[in-house]
Parts: sequence; C-alpha cells; structure tokens
Amino acid sequence: MQRVRKMVAGEYLRGLDGRGVTAAVLDTGLSSHPDLQGRAICFRDFVGHRGRMYDDSGHGTHVCGILCGSGGLSGGRYRGMAPGTRLVVGKILDKDGDGSTEAMLEALDWVLALQWKYEIRILNISVGIGSLEEQEKEKHLQEKIEKLWRAGILVVCAAGNKGPREGSISAVGGSQVVTVGCYDGSFALGNPHSCELYSGRGVLGSPVRKPDIVAPGTDIISCSLHFQRGYGRNGNFYMAKSGTSMATPVVSGAAALAFQKYPEMTNEDCKRKLQYTATDLGLPWNRQGWGLLNVERLLD
Repeated sequence: MQRVRKMVAGEYLRGLDGRGVTAAVLDTGLSSHPDLQGRAICFRDFVGHRGRMYDDSGHGTHVCGILCGSGGLSGGRYRGMAPGTRLVVGKILDKDGDGSTEAMLEALDWVLALQWKYEIRILNISVGIGSLEEQEKEKHLQEKIEKLWRAGILVVCAAGNKGPREGSISAVGGSQVVTVGCYDGSFALGNPHSCELYSGRGVLGSPVRKPDIVAPGTDIISCSLHFQRGYGRNGNFYMAKSGTSMATPVVSGAAALAFQKYPEMTNEDCKRKLQYTATDLGLPWNRQGWGLLNVERLLD
C-alpha cells in the first residue's frame, strides 16, 4: 500500500482527500475497524439480512480500507487512497466470498435508489464473476449495471482473477464500466504469486477493449477484520491481500479525488480522464487497457 500512496502523497498537501464524495461498495460487508470509523453512512445486508453492520469475511473491510481508510492505527502509513470519502456498503457475499446473482441485482437496485439521497458518485465492485451458466442472468446483470452507468454513477469493476487466458474478464467487467486489471511493475518482478499473472484479460481485436486500466494489486496492506485480536498490544490491525479486487479500490479512490477536485465532472468524463492520463506500459491492450493509473496526471 505504501507504493500506492506515493501516487497521491502530494495531493493531501493540496487538500484533496475525497471529502464530499460518496462511494458505494458491494462486497462482504464492513467491520468496525477504527480506520473506517464514521466512514459508512448506510449499510444493508443482502445475505443474512441482519440489521447491524458487519463483515464475516474481511474482504470488504480490506477493500474499503484501500479506498478510504484513515490509516490512524499506523500513524498514516497504511492510509487509503481517499480517506475523506463516505461509504454506502451493501453486503452481497457471505463469509466464504460466495453470493447469488439475485443478491447482486437487488443491491444494484438499492444503490440506484439511494443515488441522490447520499450523492453516490462511484460504485466499487471488487467481485469477480466468471461466465454465468445462465446467459439470461448474465445479460440481466450487465443491463442493470449499465443502468447505473446511464444514471451517472462511475461503476468500477474488477477484471477478475481468471487470467491470463484471453477473454477471461469478469462478467460484470465486460460492459460499459471502468474495468480494472492488475499491474505491479518492479514491485512483484519474479513473484510467482503476482496478481499481474492471473489478472483477467480481454479479447485481442475485440471492438470492446478491456480492461480499461490497470493498478497495483499484489500484497496491498489494508484494514484487517481481526484488528481486535491483541488490541492494545501488538494487534492485527492490517494485513496484505492480492488480486484485482485490491487494484479496483485503488482506481475508485483516485476517482474520488478527481470528483472532489472537479465536482462538475460526469462519470463519462472521469472514465475518459482515467484512460487518457494512464501511463502506457507498451503491453497488449487486452492486458493493460489504456495503461497504468497515473494519479498525478489525472488530477492535473
């Protein structure tokens, strides 16, 4: 996470932290981690239908920490991309990271219904979905996501971890949305577990070029579900996770900074700005999209 923060370090000196921007996150939920205290302004459970906010997996807490964790327990070392961003969190996955298309569809309707109440600008979906057995369900899911896009919400989806096979982009990332793949550069050079090696790939020559952009996703340190164990002694406040799930909130957090700086910007404007300011890595389009997220260019 430290190398990710270098992308935005100068922006905090200019007062950009995502303040005034709301991002919806559909994942495994959110724990009461101190670094995320007060960030969530709305929560709904589409799995267990509980009334209280919780996360029984840790994936959602980790994703939210990358997006907007304060880094308070680390003295700012593991601060998220845009710590001033507010959260609307929908739990659509269980403790094992499994979920249903029905829960996802219901949650998408929920986000759309809350768009104006909470001024939701971004929807982060760090959920990789392979090709669904029922094509009708996949079509319905993509149509619903595109409906949110047409409503003006910047939808940012993980490319999925089914690569490097060609055409392995997640079903939710194959539509009009900003699809995020993984690229770690020299940080994970020679690492057999680098997320770059299994990041979902698009189809060469396709008129729809996916992913749209890539960002770091290997060994990203963020908020841990188990922070309460050993609290007050050494604690387990943070942990490292890898995958396009981690790269996705890096891009969502960067977008939150951009929306704060340019409040009149539309989701289409933001998508183009993310694409056109990315650093071309000289890799095939179906692997890098437009290139590596470049926050300095995005905000200048």
